Amino acid sequence: MSIARRILLAASTNVWIREHATKAAFVRRSVSTFMPGERIEDAMAAASLQQPNGIGTIFTRLGENLTRVEDAEEVTRHYLDVLDKISAAGLDAQISVKPTQLGLDLDKEICFRNLQRLVDRAAERQNFVWIDMESSPYVDPTLDLFRRTRMRSPLIGLALQAYLFRTAQDVESLLPLGAAIRLVKGAYLEPATIAYPRKADVDENFYRLSCRMLSEEAQRMGTLLHIATHDPVLVDRLNTFITEHGVPTTAYEYSMLYGIQRPLQLRLAKQGRRIRVLIAYGEYWFAWYMRRLAERPANVWFVVKNLFAR
Repeated sequence: MSIARRILLAASTNVWIREHATKAAFVRRSVSTFMPGERIEDAMAAASLQQPNGIGTIFTRLGENLTRVEDAEEVTRHYLDVLDKISAAGLDAQISVKPTQLGLDLDKEICFRNLQRLVDRAAERQNFVWIDMESSPYVDPTLDLFRRTRMRSPLIGLALQAYLFRTAQDVESLLPLGAAIRLVKGAYLEPATIAYPRKADVDENFYRLSCRMLSEEAQRMGTLLHIATHDPVLVDRLNTFITEHGVPTTAYEYSMLYGIQRPLQLRLAKQGRRIRVLIAYGEYWFAWYMRRLAERPANVWFVVKNLFAR
């Protein structure tokens, strides 16, 4: 892992930096690159603009590691309302939630019940719910949460992180469920004992895992893969695999972030590839923002210089 990336990821959890950076005008201007606003209405407006281009949406409200049951209840009610708003607006949009937003740090059963409420509402609205994956200590609890929920409903998907050594084994354990999996590279600061430190190794593992989930065997099991990468080289490699193996378009979607690789998003949509763009919103954007910067090395030193100059 590069020094710059390590610094940005470490900064994402620093309280002093968060308090100062969120007040900086240049930071607030910069974050608009990755999110259209702090309100769900801002996110929905952005989604409505990209939908005519054949691009769907995933909404996620920023924030994690809640410390009060009342806050987890508020987040759950918010997402219930979002599912209603999506339906009323006729948007091709889904939601993605972090388990710690629903109370995982407080009580696993409360988190499970809150997630069930969202999945039940998604069923009423003919929609779908994604579970985000957080840092490595949460992998096993999140997998348990997904498996319990998947037993009740197929309207649930899970993010897995390609930089973790264990992910290949986790994929194999989930394939028999006919799982919907959003494969991401991973954006937390993890030790080299459990995660690939080199970008090239992460990229290659991402490709291997994607091919496994796009394989004929995985498709017979009902696997749905969300390919969450902005890397055009990886996209072209996977498109070649998809074409050569006759993978049906119903078996996968590309998943990207708002404001990143917009030309690539449009190109995929014009090619008839299914694609969803994740639009984030909310007040608690700092940690998420820093992780996004860590994924874009060209911006790192500009941000660090301005951050500490204030």
